[in-house]
Amino acid sequence: MSDTVIKPMSEPVRRLEIFTGAGRRRSWSAEQKAQIVAESLTGRDSVSAVARRHGLTAQQVFAWRRQARGRSVMAKDRLSFASVVLSSAAIEIEYGGAVIRVPAGSDASTVGAVLQAVKALT
Repeated sequence: MSDTVIKPMSEPVRRLEIFTGAGRRRSWSAEQKAQIVAESLTGRDSVSAVARRHGLTAQQVFAWRRQARGRSVMAKDRLSFASVVLSSAAIEIEYGGAVIRVPAGSDASTVGAVLQAVKALT
């Protein structure tokens, strides 16, 4: 007599994935990454929930978020604007919580160099 009892499953299998052939890494376009990162930043769901919904690990989503903060996966093809206030005393550029002041009377090449530096931050 066997002590193994076979019981029917209480819940049916909902999803079954069968991988065939050589395993291959999936590739994600910049737009897909940006959409997933933006979804993870809304705060409606946890990063883990967003990752599961897209078949990823939370680690991967966090890595994409770090990249987005760095050189920007999200802003690669998007425009971003910096607030520029002109005054008689100086030009003030407020960007990312920092204020950059260019003295009044600066020549166009100096102002251009400052704007190029700000643009490189995005």
